[in-house]
Amino acid sequence: MLLCQFSLAQTKQKEPLAKETYTNPLPLQFGDPYVLYTQGKYYLYGTGGGADKGFAAYSSNDLVNWKPEGQVYFHNNRNGWSDPKASWGGAYWAPEVYERNGKYYLFYSAQWKENPTREVENFRVGVAVADRPTGPFIDLVNKPIFDPGYPIIDANVFFDANGKVYLYYSRCCYKHPVESEVADLARQKGWFKEIEESWVYGIELKPDFSGVIGEPVLLLRPPTSLSDKQAEWESRSVTAREVNRRWTEGSVTFKKDNTYYMMYSANHFGGRYYAVGYATADSPLGPFAKAANNPVLQKNTDQGGDVTGTGHNSITYSPDGKEMFCVYHARTAKTGEERVVCIDRMAVKNGQITIQGPTTKPQKLPSGVKTARNID
Repeated sequence: MLLCQFSLAQTKQKEPLAKETYTNPLPLQFGDPYVLYTQGKYYLYGTGGGADKGFAAYSSNDLVNWKPEGQVYFHNNRNGWSDPKASWGGAYWAPEVYERNGKYYLFYSAQWKENPTREVENFRVGVAVADRPTGPFIDLVNKPIFDPGYPIIDANVFFDANGKVYLYYSRCCYKHPVESEVADLARQKGWFKEIEESWVYGIELKPDFSGVIGEPVLLLRPPTSLSDKQAEWESRSVTAREVNRRWTEGSVTFKKDNTYYMMYSANHFGGRYYAVGYATADSPLGPFAKAANNPVLQKNTDQGGDVTGTGHNSITYSPDGKEMFCVYHARTAKTGEERVVCIDRMAVKNGQITIQGPTTKPQKLPSGVKTARNID
C-alpha cells in the first residue's frame, strides 16, 4: 500500500509539470497560419485545415491547445466571386481576419471566376464579413477588392495610428519573368531559361474595405545582383534547381518604436528552403530596406534538426501581452509533405528582429497562461 501511495504521489506531482510546456509542431495541419486575438481568446485561420473550398478556424485560450470551430467561410455564399473548379481547387489561400468596429473581416485569395483568357493562375484578393470570429463570413461584394491586372495572393492589412488602412499583397510569379544576374546564372548553368518572380506591393484601402485608394507601390522584390547579401538566401530554390521562380510573399507588417517592419517569405513554399526575412521603413509604403540579419527563420537540418519549409508567418502575443510569438508553417521529418503549425518566441530590439526557432524541443508555455502550477 505504501508503495502504491508513493507511486500515485509521484504521478500527481508529474501531471502539472507536463502542462508547463508545449512542443512544436502543434497538432494542426495548416498552411499560412494567421492568429487573431479577440475578447480574451485566440482564433487561428489558414490554408487547408479540413476546409472544403473555403476556410476553417480553431480557437484557443493559450496558443497551444486548439479547438476546431469548423468551416467559417464557404465559397458559395450569396456574394461568392471565386471559381471552385479552377486549378488548386479554387486556390482558397492565406486567410487573415481583423476586428473592426464590432465586425470581423476575412481577407483571402482565390481564383477569380472572371477569366476570359483562361489563365491558370487568376488569383485575386477578396474580403468577407461576419458578426463573430467563427463566421459565417459573407463576401462584402461579388467581386475582388480590386483588379491590378495580374494575379495576386497573400493579403495582409495594416491599420496605422492615423486611421489609414493599408493592404499588402504579393504579385504572383505567373508570367512574370524578370532579368537579373541570378537569371543570367541560371541560363549559363543550363538550369532554367528564365526566372519568374513574385513581388510585394502595398496600397491604401478605403476605410470600409470596398476598394483601394491610389495605385499600388512596389515595396519588396528579390535582389537583381549576385553581390547583394540577400541574393544567396532568396535564390536558393533556383540555385538548388528546385524551380525557376523566386518568391517574395506572405508579408506581415507591424509597427514598433516608429519603425514599420515587414516580414516576408522567400523561396518555394513547397520546398526545403522556404524562409523568413524582414525589412524596415519609416512609412507604411516604404521605401523598405532589407535587414542584414536575414533570414531570421529557416530550416535547421544543417544543425541536426528535422524542420524545413519554414515560412508564411503571422505574429501574436502571449495572453499577458509580454511575449511576442512568430506563428508559421513548416514541415518535419515526421509530418512529411504536410504543412504543420509552429509557434516560437520572437523579439524586436534596437530595430532588429530575432526568432528563437525553429524548435522541436519542449518550450515554456506563453506567459500569462493559467496552469495547474501558477493557479496554486
